[in-house]
Amino acid sequence: MKLFQFAILLHPTHDEAEAGGVSKLLVEITTVLAKDNNSAVMLAGRAIPVEALDKLDRVEVAVRPF
Repeated sequence: MKLFQFAILLHPTHDEAEAGGVSKLLVEITTVLAKDNNSAVMLAGRAIPVEALDKLDRVEVAVRPF
């Protein structure tokens, strides 16, 4: 098992961005143990808040090895 960190961001729509909207951090940097990058991405995906599930086209999951 290896250490990975992930964070989840919600980006504004084009109209929101033009009105001064900025990306929002949905999930703070979280450290997990996973066997590989794909497993870490799967764990991160499961941490997406329910209220953002209808906006997945604007959600970014950032994963990096520790």
